[in-house]
Amino acid sequence: MNITVTTEKPEDGKLVAKVVVDKKDVDAAVAKTYKDIARQYNFQGFRRGHAPRPVINSIIGREAVLAQATNDLVSEVSPLMLEELDCVPVARVDYGDEPANVVEHADYELNATIPVRPDVELDSYDAPAIEMPPEEATEAEVQAQLDMIVSYRTTLEDVEEDRPAESGDTAVCDVESVEGAERFAGEGRMFDLSSKMLPAELLSGIVGMGKGEEKEVSWTTEEGTGEDKKEVKHTAKVKLTGLKHSVTPELDDEMVKKNFGFDTVDELKDAVKQEIEEDKKNRLPELKEDRVVEAMGKHLTLEEVPQNYADNVFNELASEFLQQLQRQGLTLDAYLHVRNISTDEFMADLRQQADERARQALALDALAAKLGFDATEEDVRGEFEKAGVDDVDASVAEFKKEGRLPAIRESIRRTKAVDWLVENCTVTVVDEAAKDAEAEGDAEAATDGDAE
Repeated sequence: MNITVTTEKPEDGKLVAKVVVDKKDVDAAVAKTYKDIARQYNFQGFRRGHAPRPVINSIIGREAVLAQATNDLVSEVSPLMLEELDCVPVARVDYGDEPANVVEHADYELNATIPVRPDVELDSYDAPAIEMPPEEATEAEVQAQLDMIVSYRTTLEDVEEDRPAESGDTAVCDVESVEGAERFAGEGRMFDLSSKMLPAELLSGIVGMGKGEEKEVSWTTEEGTGEDKKEVKHTAKVKLTGLKHSVTPELDDEMVKKNFGFDTVDELKDAVKQEIEEDKKNRLPELKEDRVVEAMGKHLTLEEVPQNYADNVFNELASEFLQQLQRQGLTLDAYLHVRNISTDEFMADLRQQADERARQALALDALAAKLGFDATEEDVRGEFEKAGVDDVDASVAEFKKEGRLPAIRESIRRTKAVDWLVENCTVTVVDEAAKDAEAEGDAEAATDGDAE
């Protein structure tokens, strides 16, 4: 099919294109529609597929035939237009309320409004400076892994002494929802009073309670997003029925031999060290990419991501997440229950992640344009070869016909931008496990000081 595409400069995230279809292709589309209708319906006195145009016009109506031919032509032209413009729309292409019907023996003109990503600028196009953990396993990393391993053997035991609930305890409570606290209601509910996943006001309300004491605890949350965001009040009647504390076994040779199959603690440490370093061989390159991209996203001068692009990325992220849950054999409801978070909280977090991903993608696009990165035919073929398709030429032709090659080229340009960032960024090696342990110790010291 022969088409001519002309465009104006994009404005407000919209690219206006004028498409002209050659009259020969218009006539071919009309002829195909007549043939399709003749095959689809039985016309009395004619074999299926052999009804002449006048008969079809008298029964179906010529305007109806031309309308169908127009719809089919627009469907065929749309991906060709996107390929011609090398454009990835962020929402449905708008052809107006009702495109005019084609006219036989005449070129067909079609106006399209394509929602596109905004052209953006960065306040710096230099490769960023980032921090990375060392390639070898550090003592702090080994210790953190050992602490985690031992924590799996931690048990909860009753607090025998008569004392108020403290942070770090696990409180056993009977909870009645007074207002909006249904997901916490029930008898014998256990709350880790040092949890970061539960409402801080609920936990602080329980801290200081004695066994058998009852009280009402209230807190508020923000639910919804954008203009629909609202503040919701929650109130629960809580009765403390018991206290438990965590008991972690000492890591010694006997415990290691009994539970992990090593003769000594040192042997376990060596195994953990080796495992950490093997994991880093695969994880650090991906971590480096993530951090340089995150850093570049902060240089985007755009104040707010356009809603249509934000929605596009949100839907993409949600689809990826649901597919991941499906592979793990989980439902979204089960995931939310295990995490003890509401649907609104999950949606708000996903929206924030989508906004960050959108900003990072826009930053990569801006960097790729600034550095002149392009996606050649060889690059495109290389993507199909890496995917292991049997017939590269056929796959490329199919993607081109369906208007999907622009997305492949977009991905290639972004990958080149990421590769450039990885190669040119400045890296400072930091023992992050030791840093986190120090910060946690400072936080615990501050908490103990406040308690005193």
